[in-house]
Amino acid sequence: MAIEAELKAVVRDPEGVLKQLEDQHGAGRAEVYRDTYYDAPDGSLMSGDRELRIRTVHSPDDTRTVLTYKGARVDEASGSKPEAETRVDDAAAAHAIVRGLGFVPRIAFEKHCRNYSFERDGRQLLATLVRVPELHATFIEVETAAATQSDLGPALAVVRAALTELGIREDDLTTELYTDAVAAVRPT
Repeated sequence: MAIEAELKAVVRDPEGVLKQLEDQHGAGRAEVYRDTYYDAPDGSLMSGDRELRIRTVHSPDDTRTVLTYKGARVDEASGSKPEAETRVDDAAAAHAIVRGLGFVPRIAFEKHCRNYSFERDGRQLLATLVRVPELHATFIEVETAAATQSDLGPALAVVRAALTELGIREDDLTTELYTDAVAAVRPT
């Protein structure tokens, strides 16, 4: 399973970062992600730092659904995790299968995203500006794939360089999961 080499940061100047991304990489893809995270009934999946997610992505020209499993973090500083992901044809069937296997929905929310794909130092990168309506901040995620644990450091160096070019500082980085941030602002 490949490792998602990703860094996430709070964006202090969303308009400035958006302009830089548009100037460097053209118009981004506007998409709305509708995410549902599942867990075992005893909470052991999420408490073990693992994720099982069904994401339906709505864009101006299509809708697609993706099933994702992320293993526990392999790098605490970045929060990078092994990831397996596949597109599914039928969102309702995917939810039914996951529930039928005994998993229960733990949290669901929307992410409003603008995605930019580009190459840097021989790696394909994806930069995503993210707004979660329940959170009062804009985030940026930059990711690439690392084939192995030993490839993670070089992959993260390329990701970090891309963020630095956008004016993102080390103290802007965060490893807080959106699931945790959204849960923290919702009434109990």
